[in-house]
Amino acid sequence: MANIQYYDVILKPVVTEKTMELMADKKYTFLVHTEATKNQIKEAVEKMFEGTKVKGVNTMNLEGKNKRRGTTTGKTAKTKKAIVQLTEDSKEIEIFEGL
Repeated sequence: MANIQYYDVILKPVVTEKTMELMADKKYTFLVHTEATKNQIKEAVEKMFEGTKVKGVNTMNLEGKNKRRGTTTGKTAKTKKAIVQLTEDSKEIEIFEGL
């Protein structure tokens, strides 16, 4: 397994209609490093966003999609999504405020 630092774990937030509805329940969705574990994701969220306490982490491994250009076929890169549930007394994550 690769030596992944906490600042390499979270790549970017996922902002869709469904994830915006989940934010009312203090659930936030991120694209994460494909080799990151749930414990590493929890540690990264708590270190990157001060005042947050993670209750649980759910992850999804997504296979790359088949793409075609003319007769040549290929696949896009594999990705991993994480849904992070914060505790009730936890602070909100600021990057999602105002969306």
